[in-house]
Amino acid sequence: MKRNKQKMLIPTDVYDEAKRRLYELEGIKKEKYQALTEYPDGMIHIVNYRERAKFYLRTDKSDKSGIYIRKSDSRKIRTYVQKSYDEKVIRLIEKEISNLKDFLKKSEQIADRIRQVYSDNSVEVKDYIEPVDCSDEDYIKQWMACKYEGKAIDESAPYYETDHKERVRSKSELNIANALSRHGIPYKYEKPLKMKNGAVIYPDFTILDVRNRKQIYWEHRGMMDKQDYAEHAVFKMKSYIKSGLLPGKDLIITEESSLNMLGTDEIEAVIGAFFL
Repeated sequence: MKRNKQKMLIPTDVYDEAKRRLYELEGIKKEKYQALTEYPDGMIHIVNYRERAKFYLRTDKSDKSGIYIRKSDSRKIRTYVQKSYDEKVIRLIEKEISNLKDFLKKSEQIADRIRQVYSDNSVEVKDYIEPVDCSDEDYIKQWMACKYEGKAIDESAPYYETDHKERVRSKSELNIANALSRHGIPYKYEKPLKMKNGAVIYPDFTILDVRNRKQIYWEHRGMMDKQDYAEHAVFKMKSYIKSGLLPGKDLIITEESSLNMLGTDEIEAVIGAFFL
């Protein structure tokens, strides 16, 4: 019986974000408690009348009216208003800290455990399972296992071979491929891609964004000083956009001309921004 392909869960940063938020809140809480020790005694009472605020200083909780503070004494008003604000914020921060600690205690990194339910099995057992998630290693293996036929390269063209023993069309593509390999980023060279209009194109690189469980396409436009080449490159980019693949999100575009070559530092900058 043929099974429908199971949709994979998109990786979540919720646990890391919860830890980051907890760390941040703990720091603010500490700062605010320190500030409270430096404020003068008393509390401010604010009466809003006809869209204007009047400020009263209460030095005793039993004091229902307080001493009026003139607007000209802005420093005193600011001190007591800030004190009141800090006290309220501390109470709310402590509630959120408690909730986050409870969440992290109960979760025990459930997302990682969901992945391992599949990945802990033997290869034979995995063949019987359609997982909702798996380890990064298994995800990469499954993606790389899909075979494809790229475009043929004319034998008379200059020969460039990557560290993976693949033949590419230019020195810049060679540098891109080898840089991806150095960073352990899975890619496929000139893998066919069917567009929404039914046309098939061959992106220079189809790259696996492992963390976000998606593919990103990298087009290097290497002869932008040649009019025919530039016009075709623009047409190709329009095809991407019409198929919902947007530059800066799903599509990387790099360019060069005969006088302005793509530098390896620029390649590293792009890889760092998208994948590292």
